[in-house]
Amino acid sequence: MSNEREPGPALVQSVDRALSILEILAHRRAAGVTEIGKELGVHKSTAFRLLAALENRGFVEQAQDRGTYRLGLGIVRLAGSVAAQLDVSRQGHAACEQLAAELGETVNIAILDSDRAVNVSQSRGAASVASHDWIGKQTPLHATSSGKVLLAFAPAAVRESVLGQPLERFTVATVTGAAELAAELDRARSTGWAFTAEEYEVGLNAIAAPIRGADGSVVAALSVSGPAYRLIRAAFPEVAKQVLAAADEVSNRMGWVG
Repeated sequence: MSNEREPGPALVQSVDRALSILEILAHRRAAGVTEIGKELGVHKSTAFRLLAALENRGFVEQAQDRGTYRLGLGIVRLAGSVAAQLDVSRQGHAACEQLAAELGETVNIAILDSDRAVNVSQSRGAASVASHDWIGKQTPLHATSSGKVLLAFAPAAVRESVLGQPLERFTVATVTGAAELAAELDRARSTGWAFTAEEYEVGLNAIAAPIRGADGSVVAALSVSGPAYRLIRAAFPEVAKQVLAAADEVSNRMGWVG
């Protein structure tokens, strides 16, 4: 039986009111505490506490004339994350389909979500009809090729956080030592690609390369995965060339000209 407790009515009501504030500010562009309180049907002090919590997270900010609030950059950050996810899926579709057809294996695009990788697009080659459906699945950064690429190019704080925690073992081949993983991340940054050999699932190998946005930052990873008996380690360097080419094509479509 789970020990997790359902949020109480008061907490749910506060969340609903906070979201209503965001909708009010999206509609009005700016509003004062009194106006927001009236529209919510709550006392001014309640509206102020909700605004303070939202301001602390960057979702609202006070305009130059103090006391008037507007949406903050935190909203832009969230919207940008969704837009990037949708855009990279759309821009990467053709390249992924072509690579999947060339290799006959499964091709995925994944993005970084906190300390996990999330697959947002998948194309299947002729030989991969029985493979997993990875879309929407969260996978560990240290045990997947996409995760290693995303971690290699992630901000230093993200890398340090992952390397500073115990690394879960999924198979006998999973890299669980921080020093060994750090060396692999350095290698990925140097060569531009990463691999896993039966590290997340027994019998599954994968190779990934970074997808860059217009500013050159890594926004996603493109990977190919297949059975270890087909996607053999000796073939990794040659397959990596194709993965890199496909990832670069998507990067170019995202606006990167490096």
